[in-house]
Amino acid sequence: MPGVVQGAERIVLLLLDGLGWNQFQSHASLMPTLSQFGGSHITTVAPSTTATALTSLVTGLSPGEHGILGYRMDMGDTVMNVLRWGDDQGDLRRRYPPEIVQSCPPFLGSSVPVISKAELEGSGFTNAHLSGVKAMGWRAASSIPLIVRDALAAGENFVYAYYDGVDKIAHERGFGDYYDAELQTADKLVADILSVLPADTVLIVTADHGQVHVGDGTIFPSRDVLDLVRHQSGEGRFRWLHSMRGREAALLEACSQYKDVAWVVTRDQVLDEQWFGPRISDEIKRRMGDVALVAHAPVSFDEPLDGGAFELVCRHGSLTADEMLVPLLATVAS
Repeated sequence: MPGVVQGAERIVLLLLDGLGWNQFQSHASLMPTLSQFGGSHITTVAPSTTATALTSLVTGLSPGEHGILGYRMDMGDTVMNVLRWGDDQGDLRRRYPPEIVQSCPPFLGSSVPVISKAELEGSGFTNAHLSGVKAMGWRAASSIPLIVRDALAAGENFVYAYYDGVDKIAHERGFGDYYDAELQTADKLVADILSVLPADTVLIVTADHGQVHVGDGTIFPSRDVLDLVRHQSGEGRFRWLHSMRGREAALLEACSQYKDVAWVVTRDQVLDEQWFGPRISDEIKRRMGDVALVAHAPVSFDEPLDGGAFELVCRHGSLTADEMLVPLLATVAS
């Protein structure tokens, strides 16, 4: 933790979704305000994905403890998209109440002001990781600094703000002119927040994960693999395969063809090596698959039910440095 945080009476924590440390370092000239902050990088959680990392950030718990193990998660009778809190049949909030699936309170149970997109208020994932907070939604990113200002003026001494522009542009456009423009926009947001802070307030900036350019590097699992699979979960760069009963060893052997582009690991290996932390309940273990394809090359493993409105250009979820290293930077308002 940057030294300026120690003893701070007021803190604003800004999370820039998708801003990896390596990307920040290679584009530092586009982010002059943030580049003046003190600090360095930290390592995010596995998988390096928003649902898992944000839940760890606000609860202070490992994925094995809070149980949000990825973008799409096996719930026993269906695979749930955690960010949408639904499956291909629709909303799952009644069948899987978010506050029960993830019951650990955020911010040690304190009612912290959370400044995030207004459209996210009341969503399944929001209720799962931000229950009990003071929701202060924004409809335009330009409002974020003003809402921060107002929260502090009302006497709050800790404020959490979330901005997702960097992640969205990286997914849709990849690295390039659009990404560069978004980094400049994010840096202006940092500067604008800093400009409204009372003196001696600490502004901390961090992220949930970085990005890897995948482009058209999509791998469609072979028929000899799919014939051994009941269903899939996770995401393109951390793909869980759930084996047909009794075919776990055969599935592992079939997946060995991907060892040149991915770490091919079993559930037991992930548990033994504590990828999700040292503590994990049997209930949460059941959300894992039998074999994971965890990409180390710039590829993504296709799953038809994992698609969206467009093909993602940049992705994340795996354990490479580009995805796992994120900034932890801070400064004091003067």
